[in-house]
Amino acid sequence: MSDVIPDYPMTRTCPFDPPAEQTENGPVSKVRIETGATAWLVTGYDEQREALVDPRLSSDFRRPGYPARVLARRTRSFISMDNPEHQQQRRMLIKHFTVKRIASMRPAIEGLVDTLLAQMLTKDGHADLVADFALPLPSLVICDLLGVPYADHDFFQRCSSVQLTLSAPIAEREAARDDLADYLRDLVDKAVENPGDDLIGDLVVNQVRPGHLTTAEVADMCSLLLIAGHETTANMIALGTLALLRHPDQLAELRASDDPALMTSAVEELLRYLTIVHQGLRRVATDDIEIAGTTIAAGEGVIISADAGNRAEDAFDGDPDTLDIHRAARHHVAFGFGVHQCLGQALARLELEIAYRALVTRVPGLAVAAELDDIDFKDDMFVYGVRSLPITFDTPTVEAS
Repeated sequence: MSDVIPDYPMTRTCPFDPPAEQTENGPVSKVRIETGATAWLVTGYDEQREALVDPRLSSDFRRPGYPARVLARRTRSFISMDNPEHQQQRRMLIKHFTVKRIASMRPAIEGLVDTLLAQMLTKDGHADLVADFALPLPSLVICDLLGVPYADHDFFQRCSSVQLTLSAPIAEREAARDDLADYLRDLVDKAVENPGDDLIGDLVVNQVRPGHLTTAEVADMCSLLLIAGHETTANMIALGTLALLRHPDQLAELRASDDPALMTSAVEELLRYLTIVHQGLRRVATDDIEIAGTTIAAGEGVIISADAGNRAEDAFDGDPDTLDIHRAARHHVAFGFGVHQCLGQALARLELEIAYRALVTRVPGLAVAAELDDIDFKDDMFVYGVRSLPITFDTPTVEAS
């Protein structure tokens, strides 16, 4: 084990793989984070699941020792809360994200996919998969669920992108956060007067009016849902499609199969293989704890590196560094684990399944129109992906009459 404390996050050498250096010093090791402070990096799969259910590891960034990326003002949403506060706010939202509720959205999502694909296929064989399909689809879905006008998508997508760009100046990130917060507070204020049949309207009627939440707290909650609801899925659609195109045998198998279980398996494997939330789940110890024989003292920061855990050889059969759509991978930690496991995972899974199925079966001749080295990967973003993905496809020929 090296005595040198490495910097975190580490640089990728392959666009589809987490940095190998993360695991060089064992399942738990010291790293130096962006602010110059040190924290414990947990890379082992079993150790991560242990850490993510330990109530002595706090998600509250206000606690001393929390391994913050930058020393900036932040919006405090329920993912930055511990129980019982976290559980109270999560319960306010859960009915909108149940498996049954999400399954009822399938026809609407399939209709959006039909529309977006029809528009994309008119583009004379060339398109940007991100701008023309991967980004609009989850943006439309989350806007409809929340009650946010999609007409404003350029504005909130810009605010979201700036906030998630780790290399952006702190002042710019804070301004983008404030702009989005003001926008959402205005929507919530309007809903107080005239609540709609959507998530914002539900929170106004059942939480704001009885005095359980303020309008500012609802806006902060919706900011998290709006950003997470489109950024993660959009990046998974584009990056997952790129990964499949680089594995033509598996792509062909998906294209030829009418077994929905195979696509379900492929979605889970892509979530595991890519793990796009790649900057670590961050916690701080509120008491002394031990993980893998290492004592972590109260007040020390902890980073759970899900991308490393999802490549652990002892957790996944076969070679975990390869993409295998037949792998049993649903126990991955791409959505986290424990009480903070992603609230919107059922929606993400449904959108990915519908989107991938449409792309592999209904876009003839789908191919990437760029070399891998020329694709702009989001190494400097909290959520990994590609900024654009130029694609080509076959267009129908029109016979002369």
